[in-house]
Amino acid sequence: MSQTISYKDILARHGFSFSKGLGQNFLTNPTIPARIAEGCGADGETFVLEVGPGAGILTRELGLRAAQVTALEIDERLLPVLAETLAGMDNCEILLSDVLKADIPAIVAQKSGGRRAVAAANLPYYITSPALSRLIDSGCFEAVTVMVQKEVAHRLAAKPGSADYGAFSVYVQYHGTPRILFDVPAGCFTPRPKVDSAVVRIDLGAPRVDTLSESRFFEVVKAGFAMRRKTLRNCLSAAFGSRLGSDGLSECFAAAGVEPSARAETLDLAAFGRLADAIELRLRKD
Repeated sequence: MSQTISYKDILARHGFSFSKGLGQNFLTNPTIPARIAEGCGADGETFVLEVGPGAGILTRELGLRAAQVTALEIDERLLPVLAETLAGMDNCEILLSDVLKADIPAIVAQKSGGRRAVAAANLPYYITSPALSRLIDSGCFEAVTVMVQKEVAHRLAAKPGSADYGAFSVYVQYHGTPRILFDVPAGCFTPRPKVDSAVVRIDLGAPRVDTLSESRFFEVVKAGFAMRRKTLRNCLSAAFGSRLGSDGLSECFAAAGVEPSARAETLDLAAFGRLADAIELRLRKD
C-alpha cells in the first residue's frame, strides 16, 4: 500500500526544498520504514508519538499498525505534503510543534486515549541528544525507537571499557536498555547524508541503578567524563575537591570500592552509583 507512493515526486510537485538548517534528510527508501514501525512495537493497542515525519513515509507505516499516531513537525511547509501522503489515514495527526519545546506529557495524555505509548523518530542529527533526552525524561513511553548517526547508535549501546562509552551512554542506560536493530545506508535518504545511520530501540522502565540522589549520580558521571584522559580522582577533585577535601574524596573512593586511578570509561552503572552515593553521604554528613 505505502510503497505505491512516490514521495520524491510529491515533494517535487509541492516545490519543497530541503533545509540544511533544520537538518532535513528524509527517508525515501520504501523498505526501511516498515522495519522501523515493526521494531518500535506499534500495534493495534499502541499510541505512537513520532518526531519529524518529513514526507510521511514512516508516519504511514506507523499508522498501518498503531491505533493512533501523532507526529510533531516543526516545518509548516510540509503540511500540504503530509496532507497528501497521509490521505485516508484517519488515525494519523500532524501537530506543528518543536519537540525541544513541546509539552510531551500533555500531548501524550491528550492524544493517547490511555493506550500504551511508544515514540519513534528519524531524528535530525543536530538535535539527537536533546530530543532523545526529552523523550526519555518525559516518562511517557515504554520504548523509544530512533534513527540516528551510526556512530551515535554505537555510543548509546556502548559497554564500559569501550572507546564509544561516555556520559550519554550512561544516561541512556540508566533509564533503559538500548539495542541496535539495524543499519541504514546513507543512500536511503534524500538528500543523501555524508554518513550512514542506524536504528536503535531503547526499552524504558525504572532506573537501572538505585541511588540516593539521581542528580548527584549524573553530577558524578558528568564530572568523570569531563576530562576523559584524566583519572577519576583528578576529574572528581575538580568537581568536588572544594566541598570534600582530599581526605574526604579518598574516603569516598574507598567506600565505593573504586580505584582513584581508574578512568570513567571503565566504570559500569553500579560503580558510578556506589561512588555517587558515597559522595552524597559524605556531603550530607559535612
